Amino acid sequence: MTRSQAADRLAAIPIRVPGTLDAKMAGPVEAFFVRHRDRLVWLHAVMFLFFLAVIFLPLFLPEAPENATALNNFTRFANYAMWGLWFPLVFISVIFTGRSWCGLLCPMGAASEWANKKGLQRPIPAWVRWEGTPIISFLLITILGQTVGVRDHPEAVAEVFGGTLLLAIALGFVYGRNKRAWCRHMCPIGLLLGVFSRIGAVQFAPKRKKAGGDRFTEKGVCPTMIDIPRKEESRHCIECFRCVNPQSQGGLYLRLRQPGEEIAQIRRHHPNPYEVLFLFLGTGIALGGFLWLVLPQYQQLRQAVGSWFIERDWYWIGEPGPWWLMSVHPERREVFNWLDFSMIVGFMLAVMVLLSLVLSLTTGLSAWLAGRLGADRGLASRFVELGYQYAPVAMVSLVLGLGGELFSPLTRLGLSAEMVGLVKGGLFTLGLLWSLYLGRRILSNQGLQGARLWLPLLPGVIGSIAVGLAWWPAVFGI
Repeated sequence: MTRSQAADRLAAIPIRVPGTLDAKMAGPVEAFFVRHRDRLVWLHAVMFLFFLAVIFLPLFLPEAPENATALNNFTRFANYAMWGLWFPLVFISVIFTGRSWCGLLCPMGAASEWANKKGLQRPIPAWVRWEGTPIISFLLITILGQTVGVRDHPEAVAEVFGGTLLLAIALGFVYGRNKRAWCRHMCPIGLLLGVFSRIGAVQFAPKRKKAGGDRFTEKGVCPTMIDIPRKEESRHCIECFRCVNPQSQGGLYLRLRQPGEEIAQIRRHHPNPYEVLFLFLGTGIALGGFLWLVLPQYQQLRQAVGSWFIERDWYWIGEPGPWWLMSVHPERREVFNWLDFSMIVGFMLAVMVLLSLVLSLTTGLSAWLAGRLGADRGLASRFVELGYQYAPVAMVSLVLGLGGELFSPLTRLGLSAEMVGLVKGGLFTLGLLWSLYLGRRILSNQGLQGARLWLPLLPGVIGSIAVGLAWWPAVFGI
């Protein structure tokens, strides 16, 4: 058989089984976006202008009255759009559409790419390409958001999100050649969505896959530098449809899959220790950002630390710091001093370290027990694979915590606080059960079957419950 005959035979094999849900839905969706992908630039432009209005326009408006709502005041609307809609709905969307937000709607990524087309287009340096860079970016942005009061003050929203937008544009202007270096290497939200996109129901898969594993390349059409024929993971794919050509024998195609499939089969999809590290650290730092607001123990600790400083005549600890580093808004009766700043940062880092240690210990114990019972590969490989089992419970926790405003309309519809709590509890239970299911599938793929599965699965149960109990005060207020 000649090479051309082999290619023709391969092309004749349908990539979607006729009559299946995948064939009925994925094909038309793919065709629609391929047909209109040149018009996405207008959607990006609209989103860019809307984003600018949400983060900057409240700076020039009068203070919102205390009885103002999102329906009659733009400042309140902008705040609800950010924290009640954007954050939670973007997180939830990855289950159904992967990182479609990044490729189809995100104004930061689009602005970075626009700047790149007119910029210096220098080679992307190693410090940008380091896989720990977006982890640091996420931690810094999350901590800064808490110290400046990003959920309460328009000035803080403009600083955090406006500053992030400027960084995205600057990085795009300097580095890369017709690529999105920001989206791949530095975007704090991109890394978060990338990890969770692995549990999504969509995948862009190669039509003619090459061996060798997932690779990085600055050649080709992919703006996030995926080596398309070797693509194995979803986290870097922003679903821009540029690599999709239904008439071609090569490139990628859109397929529907069972949610969680990629994590259940994680060893076939380029497991990455940096992702697991981020999953642990990111969940911990976000948790710390909410616990300091609701735990009375935090206020008691703050009082004790402040007294310790005052007893030693270190009065500078009570002085307010610069506005760009902490919340200084006397007109709104909120002025942070160096004690507040130090306590918030220290508390968030302590919670991050503590939760990361708990998850590391439970994951390590699972990996060790699995090895003792006959699982394949080494301890480190099993640890990384099993670390992914916490993705669903972590995502649900972040949605309930970061997107608490999403549920506020339920009370206006007549639901009691107890009923809203039951809704949240039900969502968390689904996330917990999903995590346990994925842990079982991962252990099964490591070679464990039957009764040998349950003992290594038990530490994962404990770790997932620990995440839920840690988020309980922030989510339910008790």
